[in-house]
Amino acid sequence: MERPAVPDALSKDQAGAEADLAGLKEELAVANRLLVNEDVLDAFGHVSVRHPADPGRFFLSCALPPIVVQAGDILEFDLDGSLVGASDRPLYSEVVIHSEIYRARPDVSAICHHHAPAILPFCVAGTPLVPVSQLGAVIGEEAPFWDSQHEFGDTNLLLTRPEEGASLARALGPHWLVLMRRHGATVVGRSLREMVFRAVHSAANAAVQSQAMQLGRLDALTAGERALAGVIRASPVERSWLHWKARLDAAERR
Repeated sequence: MERPAVPDALSKDQAGAEADLAGLKEELAVANRLLVNEDVLDAFGHVSVRHPADPGRFFLSCALPPIVVQAGDILEFDLDGSLVGASDRPLYSEVVIHSEIYRARPDVSAICHHHAPAILPFCVAGTPLVPVSQLGAVIGEEAPFWDSQHEFGDTNLLLTRPEEGASLARALGPHWLVLMRRHGATVVGRSLREMVFRAVHSAANAAVQSQAMQLGRLDALTAGERALAGVIRASPVERSWLHWKARLDAAERR
């Protein structure tokens, strides 16, 4: 009697890896919509996540408003910003923001470029964004500025060339957030959910800082407070994600 075929371990491992990637793409799609619901993203801006098994690749949606992104819209790119595989979907013009930061920062696993209304006044005024609350410490020790004028003169303010993305990555340096003069911000994290945590709370901190400055007094965190409060633990990240995801689910049911 012929023995029934037994799936080999490689097939099982491959199936598991494919399932993991499918889950990651779904979570990336959720992150796009969630960040819109939390007033970080608008019709523009974009979110990416590094490939968990190949650090030389990352996932990013095709060019869509983030609010409509679904898992099937996620595409794969390499660190040259080139599409892996074939697709006739339109692409974001600023893919180099992601590719060049991933190239420069091996510790970064997720990136969001946004134009949050709370952040933009700092990008225009050149006023330093500083932690003014416990959760605002996600900004880190410093949120450096990047100005396209310094290296490239007059542009349309979009980063479309590798040298522009590399310049932004140098300005970001070891930090978690870089403010882009007259443009917006780019925030990074060691995981997708951590990056979302930083993006939402840094924008919330910006709103509170603006209001405090209007009241005439700014009492920012001390260097020691920034260091202690800026240590991100898994529990608050997960609690926040569940909260924001519930808010998104409620909004999408309406």
